[in-house]
Amino acid sequence: MRGRDIFMESLVAHGVDAIFGNPGTTENPLLDSLADHPELSYYTTLHEGVAVCAAGFYAQASGRTSVANVHVAPGLGNAIGVMYGALKAGSPVIVTAGQQDTRYRLRDPILRHDLVAMAAPVTKWAVEPQNADEMAAVMRRAFKIANAAPKGPVFVALPVNVMEQDTEVGVETAVGRRHIGRPDPAEQQRMVDLLLSSRNPAFIAGDDIASSGANDTFTTLVEQCGATVYLEVLHGRQPLAANHPNYQGRLPMEAARIRDALAGHDVVVGIGRPATEEVWFDPGSPIPASVTFAQIETTEAWLGYDFPCAVGLAGDLPVILAALAHGVSSQAHPEWASATAARNEDLAAQHRDGSQARAARLDKAASRSPMSAAVALHALAAALPDDVVIVEEAITASLDVERAFLPNGADSFYAGRGGGIGQGVAGALGVAAAKPDHTIVAVTGDGSAMYSIQALWSAAHHSMNIVFAVMANREYRILKHNLDAHRKRFDTGSDLPYPHMDLDHPALDFVAMATGMGVPARRATTPAEVAAAADEAAHTAGPFVIELEVAGKT
Repeated sequence: MRGRDIFMESLVAHGVDAIFGNPGTTENPLLDSLADHPELSYYTTLHEGVAVCAAGFYAQASGRTSVANVHVAPGLGNAIGVMYGALKAGSPVIVTAGQQDTRYRLRDPILRHDLVAMAAPVTKWAVEPQNADEMAAVMRRAFKIANAAPKGPVFVALPVNVMEQDTEVGVETAVGRRHIGRPDPAEQQRMVDLLLSSRNPAFIAGDDIASSGANDTFTTLVEQCGATVYLEVLHGRQPLAANHPNYQGRLPMEAARIRDALAGHDVVVGIGRPATEEVWFDPGSPIPASVTFAQIETTEAWLGYDFPCAVGLAGDLPVILAALAHGVSSQAHPEWASATAARNEDLAAQHRDGSQARAARLDKAASRSPMSAAVALHALAAALPDDVVIVEEAITASLDVERAFLPNGADSFYAGRGGGIGQGVAGALGVAAAKPDHTIVAVTGDGSAMYSIQALWSAAHHSMNIVFAVMANREYRILKHNLDAHRKRFDTGSDLPYPHMDLDHPALDFVAMATGMGVPARRATTPAEVAAAADEAAHTAGPFVIELEVAGKT
């Protein structure tokens, strides 16, 4: 067998069924092997960043390890940003790049570079096999590391000559070798005692709850504790239904404001790192001194890593959360259970009041022109089926997406991590590949869409059922908000305009761009036009683009 045979059969042995790639010359051994492996679907993209991003979202949406194949040094460079996003998201992706023939590495051939050094900072492990005999062990270890908690991307360089060398070393697998130990029973009881002693507990819920399939168990624990639930400001999954009354929104991005949000609680439990994410520096910890902070994580490495941790549990989240829910329900005193019910009722009342206030604001804004993002998104959600899957990169309109579509489960919402833009349009390819029987709605800003607009061609090429909703406000609105915050925080006293943050000279035409890549498209400027475009999209096979003209900041 050749090295490339071991590589391909290693993918199959580890349950891989999809490769996302941008073909290149050094990738010929892989491409030439696809005909012998019809069980592997190859999704063609026109940029390496799109391929890796789609693979990362596919891993999240399918629960499988995915593969992205990029083109040697320049292609790997194109993919580095979204590899960082996959690392932050905990997506198990095997990123590969063809490498030049190792026999003339001292002659500095075209395209050759130190790929391992390039990839190492944004992966859990980076490696280049030196001969075909190493291929089996490298691939076994790559899958093992990618799927060990915390999960994340691994990089494997594939030299052309190594792929074509003969070897007698057969495929080795890490399948069936995954084990997450149970937490210490005494520490588990301390967590139960902490929750039962709390007067007003809160959970900061991370993506690991959804990616581990623990949503239902987590919801039970939340309700049993009468706990308030907060999400990270940049979350990639939906660990609790957005319309659940105990969900009280996303935490801010500054330590002082996070402290204010958590100040009314006596116990705060972070589940799935990170518990908080900050953009602007404030002195002091985001966790108030009056709060007892505890953690539940997939790995002991994160316990007490960011903040001191009074109680910490690590292991399989569904098992831990189920054990805590049982412990709380079986050991709760009647007085505590009564107080819990009262907290749940208070949170439900707050939820109703907030929903009514938002509905009143929507009614007031309904006739304004141009539309607000909230009005446009509610019109879009009302016109589409209830079971759509959301891929969100709306940035300043993220909360409007949440409130319009109300994602209610682990498999109903996906978003990028790490803060790099361009993940929404590209990531939708991966979600659509993982969920071919669902309609995917990718909501993105116009600036974000331009980072990976080539993904529209791939959606058309592979006939994917994706509605791309582009929020066209003709600006980088988030940058304007952040410049306002910067000027206020550093007291610059500037009344200058926003430099280089507008996208209106010339205006981007997403209808024309989509049409040029084989995707039907409509522009909508009113709620009625949004509804009509959404109805057309729902009755059109394959992808569809709706350009939503919405109000900007200025």
